[in-house]
Amino acid sequence: MLKMIFWGLIVYALYRFIFGIVIPVTKTTKAVKQQMEAMQRQAQQHTQAQGYQQPKSAPSTPPNAPTEKGDYIDFEEVK
Repeated sequence: MLKMIFWGLIVYALYRFIFGIVIPVTKTTKAVKQQMEAMQRQAQQHTQAQGYQQPKSAPSTPPNAPTEKGDYIDFEEVK
């Protein structure tokens, strides 16, 4: 008799876990993913309707390359 009560409690706990946590989480995850995809599609359509294009990567310059912006005054920190 005790064994049947124990297994009944185990089955009930599994049922509550699956239908109380696992299924709602998977449904919510699926809904959020669909909403994110819809928002991304809407943003793409909006940018295409405005005539914007994806920014093209500018030619890379070495990080230590000197820039020609006129006279440069060296900065010294005063303590």
